[in-house]
Amino acid sequence: MHSLLTGSRPYILLVLLCLAFFLPGQSALPPVDRDEARFAQATRQMLQTGDLINIRFQDTPRHKKPAGIYWLQAASVGLFGETNANAVWPYRLPSVLGAIAAVLLTFALGCVLFERRVAFLGAAVLASSTLLVIEAHLAKTDAVLLACILAAMLALARIYAGARDSYEHEKPEIGWSAPIVFWAALGVSALVKGPIGPMVALLTIAALWIADRRAGRPTRLIARLKPHIGVPLAAAIFAPWLIAIMSATGGSFVGDAVKSDLLPKLISGQEGHGFPPGYFLFLLTATMWPGALFVWHGIVWGWQNRWEWPVTFCVAWALPSWIVFELVPTKLPHYVLPLYPALALLAARAAFAVAEGDIPRFYKWDSRLALGAFAGVALAIGGGLVALPIALDSRFSWAALVPLAVAIGLSAYVLIQCHRARVVPALAAAIIGAAFIFGPAAQWVLPGVEALWLSRSAGRLVQKSAPTARPTTPGPTVAASGYHEPSLVFILGRQTKLIAPEEIATTMRGDASVLGLIGADKEGRFRAALAGDAVRLKALGTARGFNYSKGNWVTLTLYRLTPKKARAVRDAR
Repeated sequence: MHSLLTGSRPYILLVLLCLAFFLPGQSALPPVDRDEARFAQATRQMLQTGDLINIRFQDTPRHKKPAGIYWLQAASVGLFGETNANAVWPYRLPSVLGAIAAVLLTFALGCVLFERRVAFLGAAVLASSTLLVIEAHLAKTDAVLLACILAAMLALARIYAGARDSYEHEKPEIGWSAPIVFWAALGVSALVKGPIGPMVALLTIAALWIADRRAGRPTRLIARLKPHIGVPLAAAIFAPWLIAIMSATGGSFVGDAVKSDLLPKLISGQEGHGFPPGYFLFLLTATMWPGALFVWHGIVWGWQNRWEWPVTFCVAWALPSWIVFELVPTKLPHYVLPLYPALALLAARAAFAVAEGDIPRFYKWDSRLALGAFAGVALAIGGGLVALPIALDSRFSWAALVPLAVAIGLSAYVLIQCHRARVVPALAAAIIGAAFIFGPAAQWVLPGVEALWLSRSAGRLVQKSAPTARPTTPGPTVAASGYHEPSLVFILGRQTKLIAPEEIATTMRGDASVLGLIGADKEGRFRAALAGDAVRLKALGTARGFNYSKGNWVTLTLYRLTPKKARAVRDAR
């Protein structure tokens, strides 16, 4: 084992582990509503228009997030994709690379704080966590943001370790490289997702300062960060785009972002995502599975040993920001992802502490509860993958048997190994086994559930009814009512109109090439708007699916209008 953790071997092994988790399903999974489809479509419009400053979804400005992630996605599409194609995987590539970078940076950070074996296991826990696996499959900000925050925290850990070492042994001041990396990473994180990265870093610094003051060991951490140089550096990275977008929008970008995105999150549950405090803790076993096997031990052990400086750093990183996220009314599971590396390292350290007998209460009720929760989540994932095609498509998926069988066998193996006090091998097996659950799920099971991907079905219907010469050639204009999800725009193109049924009737009257995609609940209004017109309404086909964004079933019918006179002439012939 020791030989595997020397030199570059752990980095190679971690990259291979990441590829096993992050690559399956990248090209098979259709665009996911709603955030991913909005990000991808806005990036495509950047490429189509050549405007790299303004962010738009169709004709609507997206004054929510800075442009950093859009630029990364645009570069990825420019290298590996085609602007007019509706393949989403090139837009996801920055998330894959960001997630891999986050795992490698977690290992490097763990080497600063703990032993290499702890660092390696902690990085593997992060790589396998449900939440990071999901984010690596979505073309949005969070995996890249995590990599930026980890780069900053790695630099901060080196500064903090050096500062304590200097305090104890009177070594010389820390150099410039770590402070420059710290502030540059915060500048990039702000360009990716605004204030989240700086918030996490500054709360960590404040907590470390308080902890050191209470311990009577002032480390002059803030001075060693060299903010007089670092703050202008971070501003120099973020400010040019901010100045450009403020100029392009007449100064409205920041005001719109605060009023339409930030304040609604802070005041109430935005878009129905309001939950009480404790929400993230409640989800932790599922979102950090399979590392959740020891994450609760890590939290308890970390708090009990919080005055050991490596543990102090992890607690200072995770605790203050976690409290903030729990207090904010709007909650989505990925909000706490920037704190998972700290929890992953504490979970790994706790696993070794259990193996070495430093946690004597491992076999008490709380440990049994954690083991039961681990097995429960595994069986829920495996069983859910079997049930989903049956519930939505009324069919059995043989591919779903693979994750179910792995979930059952893995749960039994982990419980047996933990009973035999072989907890580190149990956690390692849980991580490896999770790859055989997530991989088939992303590559075969989920993409195969037709009802789950209504936009894909609608796109196939349009392509069949009005085929284009090449897959990258823009298709016909489609006006949709009753189903307005962003993924439909990404698949059908920017020219797609999401309007009321009466407006669709008017549009189709004026342009016979426009197709109408009408939801069953809008059918009556659409036909009433056409009543008395000298046109023939022809149904080209239907698509039915489950709109998971709203939790309801939708049936769409594709229509074309033809003049009745033209039909009479054809009949006469």
